[in-house]
Amino acid sequence: MKKVLTYGTFDLLHLGHINLLKRAKELGSHLTVGLSTDEFDSLKHKKSYYSFEHRKVILEAIRFVDLVIPEKSWDQKVNDVVSNNIDIFVMGDDWKGHFDYLQEFCEVIYLPRTVGVSTTKIKNELFSGTNG
Repeated sequence: MKKVLTYGTFDLLHLGHINLLKRAKELGSHLTVGLSTDEFDSLKHKKSYYSFEHRKVILEAIRFVDLVIPEKSWDQKVNDVVSNNIDIFVMGDDWKGHFDYLQEFCEVIYLPRTVGVSTTKIKNELFSGTNG
């Protein structure tokens, strides 16, 4: 069994999130998602619309996701990879190079982002009253 791991906040779930999860799952037979906790989001100066528990329920309902674990810090990734027997670590290519240090423990793949969609873009359009 090939195990895949990705991380994110997954607030205001959209097509880009689904595409990432689908492509990540296609790389293996088990997908673990590290979901940023509300406290970790705060440390990153991010504010989610939905709480961690709400976002976790949504992710667990997606057929590509096998397990959701809390992401509480930047430093937990090596431990998560090792303790969950991860074969492939996946992130969007906007993070290219940031997690290359994990190559010592597993394969690292950066997937292309879905063009034209992001949570930030959605929030900006909602607040400005425009729709791209």
